[in-house]
Amino acid sequence: MSETVQPAQAPDNPSIALIIGAVAVTLLLASLGQTIVSTALPSIVGQLGGLDHLTWVVIAYLLSSTVVAPIYGKLGDLFGRKIVLQAAIVIFLLGALLSAMATSMTFLIAARAIQGLGGGGLMVVAMTVVADIIPPRQRGKVQGLFGAVFGVATVVGPLLGGFIVEHISWQWIFLINLPLGVLALAIIAVALKPRGIRVQHSIDYSGFVLLSGGLTAFVLATSLGGNTFEWFSVQVMGLIVAAVAMLGAFIWVESRAAEPVLPLNLFRNNTFAVTSAIGFLVGMAMFGSITFLPMYLQLAKGVSPTDSALQLLPMMVGLIGTSMVSGFIMTRTGRYKVLPQIATFVLVGGLLLLATMQLDTPSWQIAVYMFLVGAGIGPVNSVSITATQNAVAREVVGTATAGNTLFRQIGGSIGVSIFGAIFSSGLAARLGDIMPEGGGTGSFSAQAVASLPEPVRTMVLEAFASALHPVFYTAAGAAIVAFGLSFLLEELTLATSLRKEPEAEINAEEAATAAMVGAPASVAR
Repeated sequence: MSETVQPAQAPDNPSIALIIGAVAVTLLLASLGQTIVSTALPSIVGQLGGLDHLTWVVIAYLLSSTVVAPIYGKLGDLFGRKIVLQAAIVIFLLGALLSAMATSMTFLIAARAIQGLGGGGLMVVAMTVVADIIPPRQRGKVQGLFGAVFGVATVVGPLLGGFIVEHISWQWIFLINLPLGVLALAIIAVALKPRGIRVQHSIDYSGFVLLSGGLTAFVLATSLGGNTFEWFSVQVMGLIVAAVAMLGAFIWVESRAAEPVLPLNLFRNNTFAVTSAIGFLVGMAMFGSITFLPMYLQLAKGVSPTDSALQLLPMMVGLIGTSMVSGFIMTRTGRYKVLPQIATFVLVGGLLLLATMQLDTPSWQIAVYMFLVGAGIGPVNSVSITATQNAVAREVVGTATAGNTLFRQIGGSIGVSIFGAIFSSGLAARLGDIMPEGGGTGSFSAQAVASLPEPVRTMVLEAFASALHPVFYTAAGAAIVAFGLSFLLEELTLATSLRKEPEAEINAEEAATAAMVGAPASVAR
């Protein structure tokens, strides 16, 4: 049986502030890993080539950080959160260093995958640390603050990436992680105390391998389908069959594992199931927008990498503002259900408006559209973690947090992959014979487009802008489904104390354990 987790003792205020600062730095580090690349992608493709594999620079990080998220929760229980966080940062920095050394797109993609192996741990373990020291009611405000940190990263990341690409070189978008990583290591060394007792757990290696393999096969299929291979080719269909088989085997293994990577009984918890589904769909929209908007601004509107990042500012203002406001609302009222309902409705509107963009769309209109998208994303991120941690038993808070993060990251990975396939196939169909012989799209960059004759350049840019419309329409469809799911979310009053258990269902094993020791289930926990 797993370790009975005792309620955390609330430390003094300076200690809490230092720990929250450590968590904020680690989240900033992981978030920058996701966002700093976006404005540099056209420059990277221009130097290394491989437009067909452009989205894999993003997907490699998202996919690897996604599949390792559940195992980090188990490693934290086994070895303590401090050492696991420190190891994750070191892996993250190693991947960043290798990314800066890349001489080909394949090398860069592999290095980004290594970087993601560390980034996945930063997200999950940091969020679990907060659940140990902050009561759910106050956690809403803290999660809103962390949502703002993520929003800052989405502003600073593309802006910093664009500035570095323009004035130094794209390699420095990865090297810039090194001093921040060292700072995070230093703060964690001071703020977090190592756990004195190690508890032997049974790690579900089979489940981890099957989940990783299934997700990898599925994302490969969606990325290669309609691009490198035909959708109904042997290669793509083989990947889809492999994905279904491995994910099916994963479910079978999880139902029998002593300590599963992702306990299936979590899906009987309404809050976990609904927020995970909404997070999956909103993750698709979020990473799709962040990936393709800078390309539109740089190529279709002709702005510099730095300016394209600056023009993302309205989206990030919306994300930061609504994330913090929703956190304060949760802390003040203890309620949260209405927040994802309003947010996803706004997100649908913003994405539909983005799907109408043309070459001559005024910049102020694009700014409004992006603000709405950001405003629709912000509350979902802060509500999901707070509501989930409040709705599950204390001993599975870490696993539930990892699961919630897992689905949001899966949504991002699959979303970028699917949107990349939609964009690439749409662009190829629209370009037709427009590009000069041998031009192709493998090195499609702002410089290549600028060198084209005026009539050809106009047609190419129109084709590029039109190819983005299906991307945003698809993202809007995902947001519509998320809006519908938000009405299924049950609302449980946020607990005001670390010792108070939430209004959550007690599974059969916990009830039996409580009965055996003659104590209430809440005490057995």
